[in-house]
Amino acid sequence: MVTVIDFKERQAKNGENFYVLILQGGVEMVKSAETGRYYATAKRASISSTFDENTCKSLIGTKFPGSIRKEECEEYEYTIKDTGEIINMTHRWLYVDDVEETVEQILINAAEIY
Repeated sequence: MVTVIDFKERQAKNGENFYVLILQGGVEMVKSAETGRYYATAKRASISSTFDENTCKSLIGTKFPGSIRKEECEEYEYTIKDTGEIINMTHRWLYVDDVEETVEQILINAAEIY
C-alpha cells in the first residue's frame, strides 16, 4: 500500500507547469551501516499527474495498492536540500502497482527454476 503524502509543482521541458503526487510506502526497519542500530524509514517516490492543485490537495491521505521500488539508472547529480551537498546517484525510487510486481516476481521465480 502507498499513501499520497504531498504534491509538488514542476515544470516540463516545454515550460508548462504540472503537478506530481508524492507517494510514501509503508514503514520499514533498516539497520544502520554506521551504528549497527535499527531505524524506521519509508520509501518515497513521485508520479506525474494531470490534476490541478485543488485535486492534488484533496488526494493527500489517499491510499492505494502498490509499492515503491528502487531502480538502477544512469548516474545523475542530486542536491541534498538540508545541506546543499551535491552527490552522484545511480538509482531512483519508482511506484509499482501490485499487478506489475506480481507478474515480475512470477517471471523471476520461473527463471530461477529453469
